[in-house]
Amino acid sequence: PARLPDPPLPAPLPDGPTRRAPLGRVAGARSGDKGGDANIGVWAVSDDAWRWLAHTLTTDLLRHLLPETADLAVTRHVLPNLRALNFTVEGLLGEGVAAQARFDPQAKGLGEWLRSRHLDIPEALL
Repeated sequence: PARLPDPPLPAPLPDGPTRRAPLGRVAGARSGDKGGDANIGVWAVSDDAWRWLAHTLTTDLLRHLLPETADLAVTRHVLPNLRALNFTVEGLLGEGVAAQARFDPQAKGLGEWLRSRHLDIPEALL
Protein backbone atom coordinates (compact mmCIF):
# COMPACT_ATOMS: atom_id res chain seq x y z
CA PRO A 1 0.00 0.00 0.00
CA ALA A 2 1.06 3.58 -0.64
CA ARG A 3 2.36 5.52 2.35
CA LEU A 4 0.06 8.34 3.40
CA PRO A 5 1.53 11.77 4.07
CA ASP A 6 2.06 12.71 7.70
CA PRO A 7 -0.77 14.75 9.20
CA PRO A 8 -0.07 18.44 9.79
CA LEU A 9 1.75 19.35 12.99
CA PRO A 10 0.27 21.77 15.52
CA ALA A 11 1.63 25.30 15.67
CA PRO A 12 4.96 25.36 17.53
CA LEU A 13 5.18 26.91 20.98
CA PRO A 14 6.52 30.47 21.05
CA ASP A 15 10.16 30.84 22.09
CA GLY A 16 10.76 31.22 25.80
CA PRO A 17 13.05 30.16 28.61
CA THR A 18 13.98 26.48 28.83
CA ARG A 19 15.37 24.24 31.54
CA ARG A 20 17.33 21.00 31.24
CA ALA A 21 15.07 18.18 32.44
CA PRO A 22 14.18 14.58 31.63
CA LEU A 23 11.77 14.10 28.73
CA GLY A 24 9.59 12.11 31.12
CA ARG A 25 8.51 15.35 32.84
CA VAL A 26 6.29 16.14 29.85
CA ALA A 27 5.82 12.82 28.05
CA GLY A 28 4.89 9.22 28.69
CA ALA A 29 6.27 6.31 26.70
CA ARG A 30 5.75 2.63 26.05
CA SER A 31 7.95 0.37 24.01
CA GLY A 32 8.21 -3.19 22.82
CA ASP A 33 9.36 -5.48 20.04
CA LYS A 34 8.08 -6.58 16.68
CA GLY A 35 10.51 -9.33 15.74
CA GLY A 36 13.92 -7.69 15.42
CA ASP A 37 12.45 -4.18 15.40
CA ALA A 38 11.60 -1.98 18.37
CA ASN A 39 8.59 0.32 18.66
CA ILE A 40 8.59 3.36 20.93
CA GLY A 41 5.35 5.25 21.49
CA VAL A 42 5.71 8.69 23.09
CA TRP A 43 2.72 10.82 24.10
CA ALA A 44 2.44 14.34 25.49
CA VAL A 45 0.75 15.06 28.81
CA SER A 46 -0.94 18.28 27.58
CA ASP A 47 -1.82 20.12 24.38
CA ASP A 48 1.08 22.55 24.85
CA ALA A 49 3.47 19.67 25.53
CA TRP A 50 2.23 18.11 22.28
CA ARG A 51 2.98 21.32 20.38
CA TRP A 52 6.54 21.16 21.71
CA LEU A 53 7.03 17.39 21.35
CA ALA A 54 5.77 17.24 17.76
CA HIS A 55 8.36 19.78 16.64
CA THR A 56 11.21 18.66 18.90
CA LEU A 57 11.36 14.86 18.98
CA THR A 58 12.58 14.13 15.47
CA THR A 59 14.28 10.96 14.29
CA ASP A 60 17.62 12.79 14.50
CA LEU A 61 17.03 13.79 18.12
CA LEU A 62 15.88 10.24 18.98
CA ARG A 63 19.14 8.90 17.51
CA HIS A 64 21.06 11.41 19.64
CA LEU A 65 19.16 10.57 22.83
CA LEU A 66 19.41 6.80 22.21
CA PRO A 67 22.89 6.32 20.73
CA GLU A 68 22.31 2.61 20.15
CA THR A 69 19.87 3.62 17.36
CA ALA A 70 22.36 5.94 15.59
CA ASP A 71 23.15 3.61 12.67
CA LEU A 72 19.70 2.05 12.32
CA ALA A 73 16.70 3.00 10.21
CA VAL A 74 14.23 4.94 12.33
CA THR A 75 10.73 5.84 11.12
CA ARG A 76 8.54 8.41 12.89
CA HIS A 77 4.74 8.27 12.73
CA VAL A 78 2.73 11.30 13.86
CA LEU A 79 -0.53 10.55 15.71
CA PRO A 80 -2.04 13.99 16.46
CA ASN A 81 -5.39 12.76 17.81
CA LEU A 82 -3.46 10.91 20.50
CA ARG A 83 -0.89 13.72 20.97
CA ALA A 84 1.66 11.02 20.22
CA LEU A 85 4.58 9.93 18.10
CA ASN A 86 5.54 6.35 17.31
CA PHE A 87 9.06 5.40 16.29
CA THR A 88 10.04 2.11 14.67
CA VAL A 89 13.72 1.24 15.05
CA GLU A 90 14.63 -1.43 12.51
CA GLY A 91 17.04 -4.16 13.55
CA LEU A 92 17.69 -2.99 17.12
CA LEU A 93 16.91 -6.48 18.40
CA GLY A 94 18.78 -8.38 15.70
CA GLU A 95 16.80 -11.50 14.80
CA GLY A 96 14.32 -11.02 17.62
CA VAL A 97 13.92 -11.93 21.26
CA ALA A 98 14.76 -15.63 20.90
CA ALA A 99 18.13 -14.86 19.29
CA GLN A 100 19.06 -11.90 21.49
CA ALA A 101 21.56 -11.48 24.29
CA ARG A 102 20.65 -7.77 24.72
CA PHE A 103 19.91 -6.71 28.31
CA ASP A 104 16.38 -5.71 27.20
CA PRO A 105 15.63 -8.35 24.55
CA GLN A 106 12.01 -7.24 24.06
CA ALA A 107 12.75 -3.48 24.19
CA LYS A 108 10.32 -3.07 27.10
CA GLY A 109 12.63 -0.61 28.88
CA LEU A 110 13.49 1.46 25.80
CA GLY A 111 10.64 3.95 26.35
CA GLU A 112 11.67 4.57 29.96
CA TRP A 113 15.30 4.95 28.86
CA LEU A 114 14.13 7.64 26.41
CA ARG A 115 12.05 9.35 29.11
CA SER A 116 15.13 9.52 31.36
CA ARG A 117 17.17 11.44 28.79
CA HIS A 118 17.64 15.16 29.49
CA LEU A 119 16.97 17.93 27.01
CA ASP A 120 15.99 21.59 27.02
CA ILE A 121 12.28 21.80 27.78
CA PRO A 122 10.27 25.04 27.86
CA GLU A 123 9.86 26.14 31.47
CA ALA A 124 6.15 26.77 30.86
CA LEU A 125 5.70 22.99 30.45
CA LEU A 126 7.51 22.08 33.64
